[in-house]
Amino acid sequence: MRVRLRSGQWAAWAFLAPVVLYLVVFYAYPLYRNVELSLRNYTVRSFVRGDAPFAGFGNYLKVFADPTFGPALWHTVVFTVVSLVFQFTIGLALALFFTKNFPLSATLRALFLVPWLLPLIVSASTWSWLLNSESGVVNAALGLLGLGPVNWLTSPDWSLWSVTVANIWIGVPFNLVVLYSGLQAIPASVYEAAALDGANRRQRFWRITFPLLRPVSAITLLLGLVYTLKVFDIIWIMTRGGPSGSSTTFATWSYRLGFGNLVPSFGPGAAVGNLLIVTALVFGLVYIRTLHRRAPS
Repeated sequence: MRVRLRSGQWAAWAFLAPVVLYLVVFYAYPLYRNVELSLRNYTVRSFVRGDAPFAGFGNYLKVFADPTFGPALWHTVVFTVVSLVFQFTIGLALALFFTKNFPLSATLRALFLVPWLLPLIVSASTWSWLLNSESGVVNAALGLLGLGPVNWLTSPDWSLWSVTVANIWIGVPFNLVVLYSGLQAIPASVYEAAALDGANRRQRFWRITFPLLRPVSAITLLLGLVYTLKVFDIIWIMTRGGPSGSSTTFATWSYRLGFGNLVPSFGPGAAVGNLLIVTALVFGLVYIRTLHRRAPS
């Protein structure tokens, strides 16, 4: 009996070993290296030689004292919150729309997945072309309406909103797919009973659909938050965080500190990256705690 139990344990560990190895190599070790980078004063030479002096939390103090910190924090908050609100709202509206059976509904759902399936570099490049000040389609459409051109990507007043719109467009399909699956899991009998009780569409949405969809909505918003906090490709391709830092977020700032200058600042760049990781971790723990509180005892 003991031999069978031990063989079963060894088999379980054998199946777990590839996953554990993958997590250690591609998650745990890079995270450790990032923390270690943020606690030392690395230069290009010391990075190669591995003899960087220990700085403690000095790099974090540099980041907090940097004039870029305040604007980058504000841009990150605005970019994340606005993206999440519109992605979720539009995704939920489309999910409710597609719950109705009509011809070509499956085809339309598949077409809505295109922005999500495209590589980010393709999507960002497409939006850069659409919003080009001189030859963009958007400004051409404004010209037909008798309006003047707008410097969507080169104006400090519009650059952050331009990259936010592009990110919303890319994220809507994910919300649509997840929320549509959640709606499909709600029993039709609940709606039938509510209709017999005289509930109208608005009442059925707020008292049945939205409460029953809350667990799916929570995980959708959490995943969207983690993804949006680390968005780099879209902003960097479209504006490179400019002009004059008007669309700089923590993700682009971290990259610029570590790799975007002739004299890289590896320590502060890693510190900014760790701030993003901690933020995502905090929201994840809050979500898990909320689920435990709502779980039936």
